[in-house]
Amino acid sequence: MWGQTEGSSGKLNQLWRRRQGLIVSLLVLLIVGLALSLFLVFRNHKEDPFKGLPHAYSFLETVSTDNVQLYMMSLSPEDIKLRAAGVPLRQVNAYGINGGFFYQDALLSMAIMNDTPVNGAQKGYGSGWFNAKYARGTLVWDGASRSFSVQVVSSGEELKITDRQHYFAQGGISMNLGHEDLWEAAVAEEHLPYADEKRLRSGMVYDNTGKLWLIVTPTLSTAAEFRSAILQTVPAKGLEGIFLDGDGSSQMNAKEIIVPGDSRSVVQMIAVDGTI
Repeated sequence: MWGQTEGSSGKLNQLWRRRQGLIVSLLVLLIVGLALSLFLVFRNHKEDPFKGLPHAYSFLETVSTDNVQLYMMSLSPEDIKLRAAGVPLRQVNAYGINGGFFYQDALLSMAIMNDTPVNGAQKGYGSGWFNAKYARGTLVWDGASRSFSVQVVSSGEELKITDRQHYFAQGGISMNLGHEDLWEAAVAEEHLPYADEKRLRSGMVYDNTGKLWLIVTPTLSTAAEFRSAILQTVPAKGLEGIFLDGDGSSQMNAKEIIVPGDSRSVVQMIAVDGTI
């Protein structure tokens, strides 16, 4: 009797061990399958997040003597499209960088394409027709005369344009890259936020060949350090441009790199045309 009981108990233990082994094997397979799926998802996401978009720009990465790293997209002004965003740039299926200053959903910097503000109607609050509160440096491409300028203005009416159906105007803060004796006073007068603090920064610059440069740094830097890095490392002459919104708003979508800032929603984007 005892022998029969012992034999039955042994068989039960053997069956239980087999069941445990089967459960462990299934769990291992499940974990491996999940890990493989996540790996493939993240690999594909990293490899080409903007698959199929036209690549109408050149990419450059530089580091200044102060160790300020710059990511730059250079392109023709005809390939620029100022547009509304309303989400973090990573969620926009377009190449480009963040635009001007904003508060909630109101755009506080000028952003006009062919006399049409990007975030509402002409002369509407938060539409992109105005540089709110202060006259500020605004980078203007005059398509008719094929010329750039930085104009310190408050509204779209003040812009000096050859043809109002062929231009764009992006508001920011004057860099005065060609005027070392003026830039600090201009930054103060135009009220660049946190100029002396270490922040992420963005800028928009043109050169004397008619090329435009969209620039973002992932390095926490002062306005002076960012400006100096541009003068040191942008491989072009006759540079001039503007500071854009910065800190967590400094964001870039490029095939080569994504700079998410702090992933906040931004109201406006400077996009590469043909990718939206």
